[in-house]
Amino acid sequence: MKKLTFFALCALAVASCTNGSKQAQLAAEMQRDSLNQIIAQKENEITDMMTTLSDIEEGFREITEAQSRVTLAKQGEGTNSAQRIRENMQFIQSTMKQNQELINKLKQQVREGSVKSDQLKKIVENLTQQMEEKDRQIQELREELDRKDIHIAELDEQVADLTTNVSNLTEETQQKSETISQQDKQLNTAWFVFGTKKELKEHNVLTDGGFLKKNKTLAGDFDKDYFTKIDIRVDKEIKLYSKSAKILTNHPKSAYTLQPDANKQYVLRITDPQMFWSTSKYLVIQVN
Repeated sequence: MKKLTFFALCALAVASCTNGSKQAQLAAEMQRDSLNQIIAQKENEITDMMTTLSDIEEGFREITEAQSRVTLAKQGEGTNSAQRIRENMQFIQSTMKQNQELINKLKQQVREGSVKSDQLKKIVENLTQQMEEKDRQIQELREELDRKDIHIAELDEQVADLTTNVSNLTEETQQKSETISQQDKQLNTAWFVFGTKKELKEHNVLTDGGFLKKNKTLAGDFDKDYFTKIDIRVDKEIKLYSKSAKILTNHPKSAYTLQPDANKQYVLRITDPQMFWSTSKYLVIQVN
C-alpha cells in the first residue's frame, strides 16, 4: 500500500511538472507573438515615416528646380517668358502646400506613433526650418517679379496692341492653369469610410444582404456625404480605431497593409497609392 501511494505521488509530481512546463511554454509563445507584433508595428511606422520623408525631400527638390526655371525665365523678355514664370510659380505654390501637409503629417506620426526618438524630432524641426527658409526665398522671388511686372506694364503702355494681346493671353493662360490644377486635384482625390455593418447599410453603402455589388463597386444611390475626402499623395495611413476590420471594396492587396497597432486597433497603410486607388477612388471598410 505504501508503494502504491509513493508511485501515485510520483505520477502526480510528473504530471504537475508537465503541465507547468506547457503553461510556461504557452506563456513564452504569447510573449513572443506580442513582441513580434510590436516589432512589426514599429517597422510599419518607420517605413511609413521614411516614405513621407522621401516625398518631402522630393518636393523640396522640385521646388528648387522650379525656382531655377523662374530665374532663367525672368532674364528674358516677352510673353513666353512671362507665361513660363506664371506656370512655374503656380507649380511652386502647389508643391509648397503639399510639402507643408506632408510635414504636418510627419509631425503627427512622430507625436502619436509608438516609435519615440529624439533624432526623429530633430529631423522634423530641420524640415520645418527648411520650409520656412524656402517660403522666405519664394516671397523674395515674388517681390522681385512684382518689380519686373511694373517694368513690363510701363513698356506695354507704349504699345497698346501688345498690351491687349498680353492681357488676353494672360487670362487664357490663367484659365488653362486653373483647369490643369483642378484636374490634378481631382486625379489625386479619393474618398473613404469605415463603419459597422449597420452604419454602412443605413447610408446605402451596403445592400440588404450585407454586401456590395458583386464586382465590389458601390451602387449609384449611396450617401456620398458619409465619406471623407483625402489627397492620395498625402494621406497614406487611416486609423480605424477597431480591433476588427475588413476592406469591402476592391483594392490590390499588394498595395496596402492592414495590421493592428500597439493597442491592437487596426491601421490601414497604403504602400502604393497609385496602384491602390487604380481600381476605385472609393474605399469602404467594415469594422466592429
